[in-house]
Amino acid sequence: MTGDQQQQASAPLHAVVFPWLAFGHLIPFLELSKRLARRGHAVTFVSTPRNVARLPPVPTGLSGRVRLVALPLPAVDGLPDGAESTADVPPEKVELLKAAFDGLAAPFADFLDRSREGEAGFERRPDWIVLDFAHHWLFPIADQHQIPCAMFLIVTGTMLAYSGPRWENVAHPRVTADDFMPTPRWFPSPSSLAYRRHEAAWMAAAFQPNASGISDMERFWLTEQHCRLLVFRSCLEVEPLVFSLLAHLYRKPAVPAGLLLPDPADDGDHDNGIGVARSGALQWLDEQPPGSVLYVALGSEAPVTEESVHELALGLELSGVRFLWALRRPSGATGTGTSPLLPDGFEARTRGRGAVCTGWVPQVRLLAHVAVGAFLTHCGWGSVAENLRFGHPLVMLPFVVDQGLIARMMAERGVGVEVARRDDGSFGRDDVAASVTLVMLEEEGKVLALNAKRLKEVVVGDEGGRQERYVDELVDCLQRHSFTGFD
Repeated sequence: MTGDQQQQASAPLHAVVFPWLAFGHLIPFLELSKRLARRGHAVTFVSTPRNVARLPPVPTGLSGRVRLVALPLPAVDGLPDGAESTADVPPEKVELLKAAFDGLAAPFADFLDRSREGEAGFERRPDWIVLDFAHHWLFPIADQHQIPCAMFLIVTGTMLAYSGPRWENVAHPRVTADDFMPTPRWFPSPSSLAYRRHEAAWMAAAFQPNASGISDMERFWLTEQHCRLLVFRSCLEVEPLVFSLLAHLYRKPAVPAGLLLPDPADDGDHDNGIGVARSGALQWLDEQPPGSVLYVALGSEAPVTEESVHELALGLELSGVRFLWALRRPSGATGTGTSPLLPDGFEARTRGRGAVCTGWVPQVRLLAHVAVGAFLTHCGWGSVAENLRFGHPLVMLPFVVDQGLIARMMAERGVGVEVARRDDGSFGRDDVAASVTLVMLEEEGKVLALNAKRLKEVVVGDEGGRQERYVDELVDCLQRHSFTGFD
């Protein structure tokens, strides 16, 4: 490294951060942005107008280092007016949102052109573009401006290893759901770490072209091959063996950024435009005995049907345990209240020991509450990572993406149990009640709780300092890898 490069390597970075249009991606990218800003680096966070407006506020002390930029999302036939995130569309319309996202190429190129000309509020040219899985169209633009790219993945490294690089998939083709059920040949892992049939069907679909004109895996492969670094919202304490495997499979550095755990104090009253149920949920928990409540949340976009909501409700009723349920409306459900979703009389029969909250809730603050003793989750990586901060045992009900693999990872660690499922992914009230009772009321649940507390200590360490060191190492990696020339 030359003297000029050494001086540049110690200088503050400027990163353009550009996530996919889903709040499960936007929020982790914003958490990464705040971590970089706290270390003195500048971040330009790019999304669309409605998404930027719905983001939680950047802490006052960081507002000068994190700049939000909104690019207009092009209209696409069939995409509802005003739809700018996956939260705004039913699952069958997400492919059209990807087609609209591809139309951001011209606005993004114009944005970088203005930055090169000293406009758009830039104090210095970007050192990096930190992007998501879907940006296969971005690289000619980045190359023109000679800005290197890093991919930040909000899924587990285990899922990326399971999916595999293009060259392994060419050598060992997989097409049907049956092909995706066993662990792949290049993935030395326990045989239990595999997809169930309904999960494998989702994975097989991700390899097929969709209405956007390209498959999700092709998007990822085309994006990945132009990135210098693969960065993960993960850590060695949770996935100890996967990063060396990923570096081999993808032939570039695979860097854990830590879990980027949000601070409960930052989990304020923002609601992503959905509605706030904050005070009522926390006040209800204040009235419950310590460790007595099962917190229930299946994320904002899990493909939950009305039938599965009913079976989950009746299972909670059968279990007899206290619960706080953050209930989101399934796609296609009718009505505006909770009554069309829940079985007749459910809320009356469980009144006093159960509470159902619709709309947005401050999940991190709920998980931090002393009354919560366990978490029934869809095993989205964001939710599981947040729970690792507090060490609650898990009742696991995975659906798609890497949720099944995460459930098996947590089961291997002895911190949770899965609700039994049929081959088609369905489950019944008895299955829910059995798992909830085991975790909340039986002796085995005490073992799970102890294991969860031990895992918390391993992952979080000295009041979160262990996770923050991953960000320091990522910054060092970004500085070291920013000097490679462009062909």
